[in-house]
Amino acid sequence: MPAVGGGSFWQFDERLRSKGQKYFFLKNERKFCGYKSQNALILRENKGILFLERGDYMIDRPMYIDKVMAYTDAPFVKILTGVRRCGKSTILKMIMERLRDERAIPESQIVSYRFDSMEYEDMTAKQMYAELKSRLSTNGRTYFFLDEIQEVSGWEKVVNSLVSDFDVDLYVTGSNSKMMSSEISTYLTGRYIAFRIYTLSFQEYLTFKGQHTLLKDTRTELADYIRRGGFPAVHLQDYSLDEIDTIVRDIYNSTIFSDIVRRNQVRKIDQLERVVKYTFHNVGNTFSAKSISDYLKAERRSLDNETVYSYLEKLEKAYLLHRCSRYDLRGKEILKTQEKFYLADTSLRYSVLGYQANMTASSLENIVYLELCRRGYTVYIGKTDDGEVDFVAVRQNEKVYVQVTQKIDSEKTEEREYKRLLEIRDNYPKYVLRTDEFAEGNYDGIKTMHVADFLLSQEY
Repeated sequence: MPAVGGGSFWQFDERLRSKGQKYFFLKNERKFCGYKSQNALILRENKGILFLERGDYMIDRPMYIDKVMAYTDAPFVKILTGVRRCGKSTILKMIMERLRDERAIPESQIVSYRFDSMEYEDMTAKQMYAELKSRLSTNGRTYFFLDEIQEVSGWEKVVNSLVSDFDVDLYVTGSNSKMMSSEISTYLTGRYIAFRIYTLSFQEYLTFKGQHTLLKDTRTELADYIRRGGFPAVHLQDYSLDEIDTIVRDIYNSTIFSDIVRRNQVRKIDQLERVVKYTFHNVGNTFSAKSISDYLKAERRSLDNETVYSYLEKLEKAYLLHRCSRYDLRGKEILKTQEKFYLADTSLRYSVLGYQANMTASSLENIVYLELCRRGYTVYIGKTDDGEVDFVAVRQNEKVYVQVTQKIDSEKTEEREYKRLLEIRDNYPKYVLRTDEFAEGNYDGIKTMHVADFLLSQEY
């Protein structure tokens, strides 16, 4: 075992322990890290000696990093989008690390900016262009990493000019889909590739948590994952549920007020909040703008359909909500009414509404929906003649049908869950996902799995 400043590894371990320093050992990377994401204790190995230093700990997310880096040095702008605090900035940092460590790109050729900093609050597109142009390397290609770039109006023109006129490789992030507007189509047609970043998957959650604590069985861990959610920030320390709710509520508030209220000059914030709470309450239920409007009228809060549509659209553009359309399995067409909405992360629901036991079933559905999206599927609700299939997931020539239920406690429930899938006469995989002890086996060709096993499976 390498030494630490002349002492043994175990002595170093004991010194940290005696000082009450919380740390964890990254098994595959030979690092000690403090739980805190910033100013963490990190023990690095260099030529057989372990060195203690201060630094940021980052959750490794190879699923995204590998996808993005497949286009390194290709003539495309790499655009990473997703809800605030889902890990986009960390992914940029890890790509920078890989460029330095694995591709030997000099530090002078790697340039990063974070445009949500006060330093750039009033920056214009011309100022941005001049600033970035001044940082171009004279010794080869410049690798630009531009975080929260949508904060500078007209950034598309700047990026287009840099790509057209200089030897650059650009990576940008944004937390509002407004950045994916027609302006990009105008200035960057055929020159960009977009990557949607999600909060931690169940697999990522287990991988990270397993580095600093003893994992329980996956089915027990699933219950924790549903409640705690997948925002990376809440898994950097062993936070209490109250602390997690505070962190997630802060993410929610900053999204609502920065990406929706301030950006769109929303004046009636109380109306917006009521629409949010209605959608959060009704995760997994089909509804329309009219049903929200009627509900608010019953509460003596008048709100017309167009305003409700506008609020829902803004919540989608801030990536807080995902719209899931219905697909007519008989007519083979996408329907425009009675959609469902799912949340960017289940923890948002609990932080805004508080915990209620009857939320678990729809939260399970939410988690499965997000996992299918992470894996590159376009997801619909399947409409049958007398009901619906929870998810019809399509990816190129592949298709998967999924029913999600918390448990099956009667023959009637069992018949309902399986019958709709049995009516579909094709050979694509079909699943019923459960969380009870009988969640396994095969029912007339329909595979029964525990939700936790499905989330970790590589078969779809």
